Amino acid sequence: MKTTIVIPSYNEMRTLPAVLKALTGVALEKEVIVVDDGSGDGTREWLDKVIAAKEFPYELRVIKHAANAGKGGALITGFNAATGGIVIVQDADLEYDPADIPSIVAPIAAGRADAVFGSRMISGRSETYSQLYLAGNKFLTFLVDLLFGARMTDSYTCYKAYSAPLLKKMNLVSTGFEIEAELSCKTAFLGLRFEEVPIVYASRSRQDGKKINYKDAVKGVLKIMEMRLTLRRRDFEI
Repeated sequence: MKTTIVIPSYNEMRTLPAVLKALTGVALEKEVIVVDDGSGDGTREWLDKVIAAKEFPYELRVIKHAANAGKGGALITGFNAATGGIVIVQDADLEYDPADIPSIVAPIAAGRADAVFGSRMISGRSETYSQLYLAGNKFLTFLVDLLFGARMTDSYTCYKAYSAPLLKKMNLVSTGFEIEAELSCKTAFLGLRFEEVPIVYASRSRQDGKKINYKDAVKGVLKIMEMRLTLRRRDFEI
């Protein structure tokens, strides 16, 4: 089964080449979709060149946003364009190791899961640049578990993989980082068959280009509360 790897990218020229190179070693039938979210650092021009030169030995597609739409906006664009039976998110930085992708998508390929998250909390080998960031992530996950009866350990992980047909029926609308909250809440609310897989994570610092901040945590809390109050089963064809 083909896996679509969606990469939202905004001014990630420093790290995106290394990520795409690392994906060469991921032994899966795959397509890679980079959604360039209005970058102005040369990323778009570089992607045009490597695609023309067929630099990478896999199907690489690029979708360009005219202006920055946010991580959620980029992901929704990539999800809608996916042609694989499985879809997984890969960030354009080097915090997540693409070598973990096969183990994350395996439960979906085997037919025993609809959604699989790569959890940074259960590997015992992940690093974080800020204890405050870690506490915020744990609180957001706690809220999802409390309000939706979920049993997640890492609701804001980048590595979220889904059966593509189900993902495309989730009616995603969040354009910012709160897309992570929306995905987690809807995964639990819809009762999708869910698993977690341990992953290794090496956080970058604000100086290295990390974009998520405390304002996004507040937006995440508000999104989780909104989902609890507004989600109705009749709104989905799943």
